[in-house]
Amino acid sequence: MTAPSVEGRLRKFLLVLALLTFVTTPVELFLLDHTQELLQLVPFALCAIGLISVVVALINPQCSNLLALRISMAVIGAGGLVGVAVHLIRNYGFEQEVRPDSAIGEMILRTLKGAALITAPGVLVFAALAALPRHMHIQRSKIGNVQTGRVADAIGNRLYW
Repeated sequence: MTAPSVEGRLRKFLLVLALLTFVTTPVELFLLDHTQELLQLVPFALCAIGLISVVVALINPQCSNLLALRISMAVIGAGGLVGVAVHLIRNYGFEQEVRPDSAIGEMILRTLKGAALITAPGVLVFAALAALPRHMHIQRSKIGNVQTGRVADAIGNRLYW
């Protein structure tokens, strides 16, 4: 097996791993009854966006689809980071309400160990990062006035696995 072949298989594996994450995360959220308020529905929407963009990139890996994948993964990663912040803020608010006289060190530790897991929205960040290497190998080279990828077909601008 050549190095580009192994590299392509690893990229495809990471994209499939992201796909599985975008499929299983909404199931877990639904089973955890993560549908009680509007803000809790955001991860479902992010997973739907991720699922659609990953499937399109797998089926038809053209430069435009890979650019859409990159943009959607940036949105999903940012959404995951916002989710981590929301979980931390809610944990801190709960701990401040229950133990208003706690020392700051104890409050921080209890916030990190709170009921709203901070790693749960981090799964979206992981999936977004796993999907990115699929198209990061596109190196720009100048052919006439057209920017093309190293493995791009000049006619259809279709990227090979």
